[in-house]
Amino acid sequence: MSITLVAGLGNPGREYETTRHNVGWVVVEAWAKKHGLTWKTSPQFEAEIARWDTPGRTCYFAKPLTFMNDSGRAVAALARYYKADAGSVIAVYDDLNIDLGLVKVSVTGSAGGHNGVASLLEHLGDGFTRYRLGIGPKEPPQMDLKDFVLGKFTPDQQNLVTQHLSTYLSGLDLLLSRGAEAAMNQLNRRDPK
Repeated sequence: MSITLVAGLGNPGREYETTRHNVGWVVVEAWAKKHGLTWKTSPQFEAEIARWDTPGRTCYFAKPLTFMNDSGRAVAALARYYKADAGSVIAVYDDLNIDLGLVKVSVTGSAGGHNGVASLLEHLGDGFTRYRLGIGPKEPPQMDLKDFVLGKFTPDQQNLVTQHLSTYLSGLDLLLSRGAEAAMNQLNRRDPK
């Protein structure tokens, strides 16, 4: 199954730029920059879109501008337009249940309390590939979930994200070139220490 659409989930607006919830945007922006892609705002899809052409294949990268909780609306509209089914979509997003610095790939499952993923399931349906970037654990544990994901990384955490950026990008390369199964075999087994 060839990937047609890669959606980085996040929130638009300067105040959200460096929050944990926007790490999906950070990764797709870095990937696009590495490959010399240009973002264009597309009001009809409520998203910024970058086009990546490789021999025999075109792939679109998107940053929905609908806010996280409504990401599925923009992603599903793009998927319909590009005639992409859920199986040819990758969603790149933050995951609280994975330690910061780690990444996991999965193809099925619940939203796990993530409103962006819940919106994708509602509008696009299941079967899309999930490229999950760890932002956990929640510290302090009693902190409200919303406050945590919309909070900014501490300087140490931000350094960790920066250090792991090349790993996130190579993982996404692997996913795009070899597919979900190969990416799961390589990325999900990694020893966290």
